[in-house]
Amino acid sequence: MGMWASLDAMWEMPAEKRIFGAVLLFSWTVYLWETFLAQRQRRIYKTTTHVPPELGQIMDSETFEKSRLYQLDKSTFSFWSGLYSEIEGTLILLFGGIPYLWRLSGRFCGYAGFGPEYEITQSLVFLLLATLFSALTGLPWSLYNTFVIEEKHGFNQQTLGFFMKDAVKKFIVTQCILLPVSSLLLYIIKIGGDYFFIYAWLFTLVVSLVLVTIYADYIAPLFDKFTPLPEGKLKQEIEVMAKSIDFPLTKVYVVEGSKRSSHSNAYFYGFFKNKRIVLFDTLLEEYSVLNKDILEESGMEPRKDGEGDSEEIKAKVKNKKQGCKNEEVLAVLGHELGHWKLGHTVKNIIISQMNSFLCFFLFAVLIGRKELFAAFGFYTGQPTLIGLLIIFQFIFSPYNEVLSFCLTVLSRRFEFQADAFAKKLGKAKDLYSALIKLNKDNLGFPVSDWLFSMWHYSHPPLLERLQALENSKQD
Repeated sequence: MGMWASLDAMWEMPAEKRIFGAVLLFSWTVYLWETFLAQRQRRIYKTTTHVPPELGQIMDSETFEKSRLYQLDKSTFSFWSGLYSEIEGTLILLFGGIPYLWRLSGRFCGYAGFGPEYEITQSLVFLLLATLFSALTGLPWSLYNTFVIEEKHGFNQQTLGFFMKDAVKKFIVTQCILLPVSSLLLYIIKIGGDYFFIYAWLFTLVVSLVLVTIYADYIAPLFDKFTPLPEGKLKQEIEVMAKSIDFPLTKVYVVEGSKRSSHSNAYFYGFFKNKRIVLFDTLLEEYSVLNKDILEESGMEPRKDGEGDSEEIKAKVKNKKQGCKNEEVLAVLGHELGHWKLGHTVKNIIISQMNSFLCFFLFAVLIGRKELFAAFGFYTGQPTLIGLLIIFQFIFSPYNEVLSFCLTVLSRRFEFQADAFAKKLGKAKDLYSALIKLNKDNLGFPVSDWLFSMWHYSHPPLLERLQALENSKQD
């Protein structure tokens, strides 16, 4: 009876209070669900202290223990940072942080001679203050993650000076993109009439395509050094493989990711007939700066033949060496190109834009509801930017959670399909060994709770991918 009485009382509240209460309730429900899942996975980290028999052939006990401790530390960090984030967000809502920041931005505009009629100007000041607050409150967590957890487990390659310079640069670049784009979007919504949601959607579509196109050429080089892959066997084989599947490759770059982290990656970008491939130097055994350090620490000369070195030193270095051999790099690229050939990239863009259009349409339906603004402390005005924040971030939260889960399921399906494509290219064996190496280099823990994995993993667990490739190798 008590629960039903509470629900009846809730429905008797004013609409704005019901909305506010529902937003807080859903936020904490999601947080508790995520915490429940994380604790299930954390139990796996704590109790699985020995290499399971099925992993005996692909993972040694030393690497297994390192990955277990790394993931355990990450899990602890995630719990405390997540708790802080949830409490911070709740306090901001309870104490009217959003309307306060809006009024503060209005005062700043007033000092500069801009009155309430300059809503877009006030919106930009609001965004600047909000992102600055977010950057400052997130900085201690980022510092701890980089210089304690990543440092402890051998991934961090940054100095404090490099980190801070990087953080300032990221903030400035973000503002240079966010503020002009936001001002144009708000202007389009203001002048768009009854069909403004169509024009707003088209604008965000164009912006996203432009950003994807220019990111690696003009934005990413502000943070990392990109150099063309030198002429040689690897580049030649990449070009041959790309041509065999009609991938319109124009350039292959190596990015100096080892300056900030020893994690590895590879991706392609570009539209139409202008595709580029980017390889992290930490992915390439021959190019990784970190491998040269390992060779020096082990007393070995950086020679490919290794002649004159003892077998014991060779074995030690081989186990510590990072990255993949050329054949394995080609297998990884075969998987990535599979995403392109199978249309996964286009499908993801279509899904994203359908979702974007739906959200803008629903925003157009809801933007006139005064109770939505009143629920968050805006009783007299209805700023467009605040409407976007309330509706997209809070009102759409349940929908976003469901969509995120569906996209995670779809992503795992795409990963299996891309692995199968690499198999058709004759790369099953090399991809099998590459996945093992990448898991080792990134200290991925290969044992997972089924519910945590189902909800969170956009890539299938390592054992499932290896099993699929093992079956394909036997076909």
